[in-house]
Amino acid sequence: MDEKELLKEKFKAAVSSAVKVISEKFDIEIKFSNNINSKKDSLTLPEVASLKKLEDFTNFRAFADSEALKLKYTNSKIFSENEPKGTIAKALYSIAEKIRYEKIGSEKLKGVKNNIIQCYENKFKGRKIDEIKTEADVPIAEAFELYLRSYFFNIKQNTTTKKVLSYWKDLFDKKLKKNLNELNGCVENQAEFNHIIAELIDNLEFKDSDSKEKEENGTTEDNPLSENTNNENNSTDEEQNQQADDDLSVADNDIDSLIENDSLDQNETDEVKGNPSAIKIRQKNFLKKKYKIFTNEYDEITEAKDLENENEITRLRKNLDQQLTNLQNIVTKLANKLQRQLLAKQNRSWEFDLEEGMLDSSKLSRVIINPLHSLSYKNEKETEFKDTVVTLLIDNSGSMRGRPISVAAICADILSRTLERCSVKVEILGFTTKNWKGGRSREKWNLNNKPANPGRLNDLRHIIYKSADEPWRRSKKNLGLMLKEDLLKENIDGEALLWAFKRITKRKEERKILMIISDGAPVDDSTLSVNSGDYLEKHLKQTVKWIEDNSNVEILAVGIGHDVTRYYKKAIKIADAQELGDVMINQLTKLFSEKTRVTVH
Repeated sequence: MDEKELLKEKFKAAVSSAVKVISEKFDIEIKFSNNINSKKDSLTLPEVASLKKLEDFTNFRAFADSEALKLKYTNSKIFSENEPKGTIAKALYSIAEKIRYEKIGSEKLKGVKNNIIQCYENKFKGRKIDEIKTEADVPIAEAFELYLRSYFFNIKQNTTTKKVLSYWKDLFDKKLKKNLNELNGCVENQAEFNHIIAELIDNLEFKDSDSKEKEENGTTEDNPLSENTNNENNSTDEEQNQQADDDLSVADNDIDSLIENDSLDQNETDEVKGNPSAIKIRQKNFLKKKYKIFTNEYDEITEAKDLENENEITRLRKNLDQQLTNLQNIVTKLANKLQRQLLAKQNRSWEFDLEEGMLDSSKLSRVIINPLHSLSYKNEKETEFKDTVVTLLIDNSGSMRGRPISVAAICADILSRTLERCSVKVEILGFTTKNWKGGRSREKWNLNNKPANPGRLNDLRHIIYKSADEPWRRSKKNLGLMLKEDLLKENIDGEALLWAFKRITKRKEERKILMIISDGAPVDDSTLSVNSGDYLEKHLKQTVKWIEDNSNVEILAVGIGHDVTRYYKKAIKIADAQELGDVMINQLTKLFSEKTRVTVH
């Protein structure tokens, strides 16, 4: 081991010791990896190999100190009890709690205080003041943290931080300033602090992603087609075609095509008769300047079997089978009900004694007995049942750990077997990210001087547990992989939905059903920390609306403890994961029982 590597090992040992002492958790396992996870009794810190200069080491030490203080001073139950609703509100609430426990540690340990203050001030060193031109360039979360830290840690103001605060300072002074002394007086009482800050956040009256006003008024933000309506009405067909072609060459940072360019054209040609150019315009208006990806070079689409070795996959499947016994009877009864209905719809029935068609051999005997009898023919009746494929898209985020992901895997397993018996193809997909805190995408962003509003800033991982053409018996082992805790990280729902949608639109089946199972709104800390607080949620709404309005794919959504009706037209909320099997099967039963299906246009 060379001298540089030896120094890094000593640094890791020193940081590990400091974390244990600060947190007073001397049995905790400290790991160093870019695949951050939050297992009980363990803490994963970023790998130190990328640390190059003094500033990097300071930031690293500050991160480790903060995580140690969180372990010591944050009670997760109290935190959850006071947590407000809304993506942005939750982000502000988490920032305030982080400042609270860092403030306690800083009062007790001078070295910790220096690390935390220096790390925060480092954030603004590379920020160019001329990049901050409007309020839209300063997310409320960034300004909120700066405002609170300036008070609790006496952060020194410079021209950049003053500019950042300038767009929000009047609001914060009006709604927060008079309560800062009260907050400071209860930093060591988490319950009181969390309760007060939650109320103050609620009183800020910003438009969160849960805002009723936004929902009721139907603002143009959620309508990806609205911004160019006037242009379409006033421009010539030639201009529209040129605009469509321009839109089709979206920059690399924008999301790639919603679908293969011609896979929806035929459907939409039927809808937009007389104006084919509108098809391209509608596709690309959805994407243009709405949603960006800083880089997709680290994204991954992988088969589940490639994520672990054979022995680990077998072990996880055995674990799933053990849990399956508790739910087997309940879910299987419901699945059998669905199976009986599907098979009944698929039973062949015939019309007899026809003058033409297929020869009815059962009636030949009467012709032999009496040659004067004419031959009898039969024809098979048309059935209402349509060739069908079902995709199950399952949220593989960290918040699904435990019972929710186990039940989701079990239900996917039983439904897959059931529908396969009825000749209905089933695809099972999962979505998460490769890393916490942005992974290699964020590292690249840091190296590129942190450009503002970078868009999605994490490495996606989309998982194929079972393809539609693969039989259940070959892929059943893969479903156990959902129980691997290290796999479950962040959830970026909009892009996952587009991925699943593109896969199902390529299928030859006449009827296509896409069922999404999730336990919350899209959340990726890395992305939301540098974009607007509802950035991912807004994209999900736009994606769902586009699919529902422009395709024949039927979408069903199940929210576990979370209301997803604000995203999807057909959605249901369940209070507990235990209800999932019942709801999934009943919803599919209801869908298949419809005598006539209305295609959404």
